[in-house]
Amino acid sequence: MSLRLAVALDGAGWHPAAWRLPDARPADLFTVGYWADLVAEAERADLDFVTVEDALGVQSARFHLPDDRTDQVRGRLDAVLLCARVAPLTSRIGLVPTTNVTHTEPFHIAMGIATLDYVSNGRAGWRPQVASRAADAAHFGRRTTPQLTDADLTGPEAIAAALEDLHAEAGEAVEATRRLWDSWEDDAEIRDAATERFFDRNKVHHIDFRGKHFSVRGPAITPRPPQGQPLITVLAHACAPFRLAAGGADVVYVTPHSAADVTRVLGEVESAKTAVGRPADHPLLVFGELVVFLDREPGAAAGRAQRLDELDGAPLTSDAEIFTGTPAELADLLLDRRASGLDGFRLRPGALPHDLTLITEELVPELRRRGAFAPDREADTLRGRLGLTRPLSRYAAVVQSL
Repeated sequence: MSLRLAVALDGAGWHPAAWRLPDARPADLFTVGYWADLVAEAERADLDFVTVEDALGVQSARFHLPDDRTDQVRGRLDAVLLCARVAPLTSRIGLVPTTNVTHTEPFHIAMGIATLDYVSNGRAGWRPQVASRAADAAHFGRRTTPQLTDADLTGPEAIAAALEDLHAEAGEAVEATRRLWDSWEDDAEIRDAATERFFDRNKVHHIDFRGKHFSVRGPAITPRPPQGQPLITVLAHACAPFRLAAGGADVVYVTPHSAADVTRVLGEVESAKTAVGRPADHPLLVFGELVVFLDREPGAAAGRAQRLDELDGAPLTSDAEIFTGTPAELADLLLDRRASGLDGFRLRPGALPHDLTLITEELVPELRRRGAFAPDREADTLRGRLGLTRPLSRYAAVVQSL
């Protein structure tokens, strides 16, 4: 089976000093053209999808608190709106924006992602994210969220434990969103002027979702998306987010730092699937995460990463493994990790556009030469490209009048 490959786009790259490089485009970060160029580059290499980061507060060098640094990129465009704008400029690649579920209603998220699926003709995905910074709540004034302390940052499990209730709430948000996507049956729209019937009322359903954190009556105002269920992806490092992924995602991103670590993480994913009772016929694809710095000459990428660290004043740290090397060396690592059981990878380019270009122009051809990357060109949706079926609406057999 072909290895699946995605890239995670964020600002000028995942290194906070990347915007200061000569080939960076800091003046263009808030223009559509900048993002369209990046996505087009990824599409030319036939990558499966791109993800776009987002948050409810400006970036910070601190995980749990805002900072006052002015020497790093600050500010973002809305990821869903940006993907909707880029979608008509592309034709094959999947578009997966991040949205926060702690302070955003599932109804709004469901309509936004469904609309993106229509705009992209079935290439939309979604990455739900919780608000890990209590300061984000002040933008909305309706609730407070836990303030993490330095003691909570001792490791992924400690952070997840402190945010466990938010992950449980996120699980409810994902379930409500999925139900809203199903609330219109596929053939609910009739559009028959002769009989004066635009839609069949009996095929549009209240979802009546009731959870601990909120309830959603439904139905959606947007008809069922082209994919039925747009792709849902979750980044997970610990037990609670693993359960979130197992309960409602199609793809989980994981961050092992070795082949042995892959085995451990895959075991945790399987345990989470068992704990939530995920059906065996609902596949959960597992993508490994890597921050990548690439150059054609051996040693050059490590030198470039070191210079970026010097510009920033500190070594880059990341939840994911940081790789520096040649595209061929990265291909070796990816194939080794795939042999351990991973389905694919989401690569985070350390600096844009340099590392994205090395992925598309050097890594992808290298993987093709090794027979490891041969994406499905016949599939016309993101789900189809990843080998996932289009699910039926859970309400299709229900006859219910509005």
